[in-house]
Amino acid sequence: MAKKYVYSFEEGSAKMKDLLGGKGANLAEMTGLGIPVPPGFTITTEACIEYLKNNNTFPKGMMEEVEKALAALEKKMGKKLGDKKDPLLVSVRSGAKISMPGMMDTVLNLGLNDEAVQGLAKVSGDERFAYDSYRRFIMMFSDIVKGLDRKKFDEVFDAMKKKRGVKNDTDLTADDLKEVVKQFKELYKKLSGSEFPQDPKEQLIDAIHAVFSSWNNERAINYRNHEGIPHDIGTAVNVQSMVYGNLGENSATGVAFTRNPSTGEKKRFGEYLPQAQGEDVVAGVRTPHPIEQLKEEMPEMYKVFDEICEKLERHYKDVQDIEFTIQQGKFYMLQTRTGKRTGVAAAKIAYDLVQEGLIDKKTAVRRITPRDVENTLFPQIDWHNPKQKTYLDENGKEVKAEEFAKGLPASPGAAAGKVYFTADKAKEEADKGEKVILAAEETTPEDFHGMAAAEGIITERGGMTSHAAVVSRQIGTTCIAGAGDVSGMSIHEGKIHGQNGIKIAEGEWVSLDGFEARAYKGKLPLKKAELSKEMETILKWADEIATKEGKGFHVRTNADKPDQTKQAIAYGAKGVGLTRTEHMFMEKNRLPIVQKMILARNEQEKRRKYVFELLPFQREDFEGIFRAAKGYPVIIRLIDPPLHEFLPDEIELLEKIWKNNLPNDSEEAVLLQSVRATAESNPMLGFRGVRLCLAIPELIEMQARAILEAACNVQKEGQEVYPEIMVPVVGFAKEFELAKEIILKTKEEVEKEKKTKLKKFKVGTMIEVPRAALTAEEIAKAGAEFYSVGSNDMTQMLLGFSRDDAGKFIPLYLKLGILEEDPFVSLEQAGVGKILRIMVEGAHKGNPDIEIGICGEQGGEPKSIDFCYRAGFDYVSCSPLRVPVARLAAAHAVINNGPRK
Repeated sequence: MAKKYVYSFEEGSAKMKDLLGGKGANLAEMTGLGIPVPPGFTITTEACIEYLKNNNTFPKGMMEEVEKALAALEKKMGKKLGDKKDPLLVSVRSGAKISMPGMMDTVLNLGLNDEAVQGLAKVSGDERFAYDSYRRFIMMFSDIVKGLDRKKFDEVFDAMKKKRGVKNDTDLTADDLKEVVKQFKELYKKLSGSEFPQDPKEQLIDAIHAVFSSWNNERAINYRNHEGIPHDIGTAVNVQSMVYGNLGENSATGVAFTRNPSTGEKKRFGEYLPQAQGEDVVAGVRTPHPIEQLKEEMPEMYKVFDEICEKLERHYKDVQDIEFTIQQGKFYMLQTRTGKRTGVAAAKIAYDLVQEGLIDKKTAVRRITPRDVENTLFPQIDWHNPKQKTYLDENGKEVKAEEFAKGLPASPGAAAGKVYFTADKAKEEADKGEKVILAAEETTPEDFHGMAAAEGIITERGGMTSHAAVVSRQIGTTCIAGAGDVSGMSIHEGKIHGQNGIKIAEGEWVSLDGFEARAYKGKLPLKKAELSKEMETILKWADEIATKEGKGFHVRTNADKPDQTKQAIAYGAKGVGLTRTEHMFMEKNRLPIVQKMILARNEQEKRRKYVFELLPFQREDFEGIFRAAKGYPVIIRLIDPPLHEFLPDEIELLEKIWKNNLPNDSEEAVLLQSVRATAESNPMLGFRGVRLCLAIPELIEMQARAILEAACNVQKEGQEVYPEIMVPVVGFAKEFELAKEIILKTKEEVEKEKKTKLKKFKVGTMIEVPRAALTAEEIAKAGAEFYSVGSNDMTQMLLGFSRDDAGKFIPLYLKLGILEEDPFVSLEQAGVGKILRIMVEGAHKGNPDIEIGICGEQGGEPKSIDFCYRAGFDYVSCSPLRVPVARLAAAHAVINNGPRK
């Protein structure tokens, strides 16, 4: 059978998203449910994929199917496309499998021409409506299909409003709009070199070309890159008979959510505009009315709307984002899709749906994304006095915040940055490392790159369902919409003109409070929020899934201080996967002792004296961490970096000696000799980790003693402790054996001195040297009780990439498709992953009870966590703030890959 490229809405269903795209599949599903949907048909994503592969040529037979489907639609509607007496008009809209709001193209009112507009005016009895629809069509066709400059058409339209002395589009008369149409056609000819097309079939063919081609426009590509959406799934095209929200006072159009997408509250949320078409609501052309007002103005229509919302939410078992049109008192649904929402809303909605019996706990966990968890921890302004709106500046002085605008709370959170007025400039400055705020009259899909780069967004125009609002909620960016409409803020002459005469130039600091929708001049301090109770509950469900079905697969944290440990445990970490002891050496009161130890490294007695001077400091640090860990395991790594990292910079020392004319026996000159003696050409592969520890064995002894004394002390306090000592940079089993021997001897001495036995204790190693991974069985047999993968160094050594220098070429490799992801962000699975699988297999052969985890940067990254689960790891470890995300990702890994046997 020949491939089928076109399906009527009666032929499809929600299960056909891959083929019909989300919009087409859901229009078909609603049609099947008996919900009023204007009839139409969908051209498949397969047609788009073939079109793009074949140099923007329609696949053979597709247009014949389109003509048949159009003829069937004309028969059903009793109208002909572009008929001069009673024209059928259609919308042509994109619709990918995965929702990409506003990123691809839509054309409304297609089929209008100079004759059809007169027929539409006669049959509708509303000449103004007909010419309003025609001017909209010419503008959209010019912009979207032909790529002409929309701003020039806006200028013509705005000039007409100015000429007539009116503010709103609806105040222009039919004669005014006739003149606008005439000027639009003249402008079209001037910009394109040809007359505006009058053949409706030609219009339709051009529009389908435009929608298919829009899959590869810059904003769509940027969006897919940001959201991790595949580039090869294509978009469907939906051709649907038009209904008109601009046909008189009992007509309207709206966008709504079945629940609040910002907070998750179980309450209808949305906006509508009377006498308007759908683009007006989203584009922010006029500030729309809240959906509650529809209940007062059109109570019967609100009742239908509310009933459909309830029906759809129960059918899809999730919050729906809908578009509707009311045409002369009749309600039509134009779209439904799963609603984009903030992290806070996602958690509340999933939790509530479980309580309502619509979904189970596993579905709730599956629906929460890592970004949802991150966004739940939205920053807030750190007010000193919230009522008075005062904060403490950098000098601790109480300062009253200067509010320059108030708007609509489109996306929660708080943000501070330097303000810029174009998406390009915002992106350019953000790429330089600046924190930026994007301020604009309104945003369009072309602005996505700047929106994604910004800390926050504020717009002059637009409502809660405007483009800026919808996209900001999805990407987790603070947004205040409609600040011009609400409080009179405007952007002109290169400045923001705000309340109370405040003016802000481009590049100045501003701060946004997305919760209250207020904007302030200057850089206000921010603070992190806490997880919502709904998110906490869902993460507990996630832990239950990972523990039960994942056979104990869990999350630990990388923490070097008690406060970090406390924070991570509060966020649900089940222990500490890495404590770096060398960070403790860098503190001001300790560094001089470390430097004396290095200077005395050839004088055994002096060196030992200085090494053990560090013991009380280390012991105190470890006691704090053990207390904060609340009985969970704590892996403490012995000193890892080379000695030169604890010494001053050679150039700085030379300058000091030279400027002060210091003698050769001065402290600085002696230190310089040590700096030169410890310098290495390739420190990462040099005298560090176990190599350094075996050369200075008192380092192992001192650190082991500090760890073990701290553990004994805390255990005596009545608290459970579980110390695990990790030997770094091991490549040979003998290295590990020698280090472990010193550790166990020290343990015996400490327990004897403290007159106590540690109930739990392990010695293991970090797997970061490729040879260690390949000889994992041998090292396990030598007594390793746990392995922790140092994925950063393993990646460097295995790929031959220096992490400090790879940034120069990794972006190029990503662009060329050599790398799929930055290997220092997400585990490189084909190479690094392969050697880690070998390691896991060898480790279990050498010691069936060995525990295996990962503690590099990738330990908190969802794709890497999924790999670790599949590869047989017992846990992942990440920074404290990544713990909630990692807990969710661990559960997702179990759900996606199935239970462990």
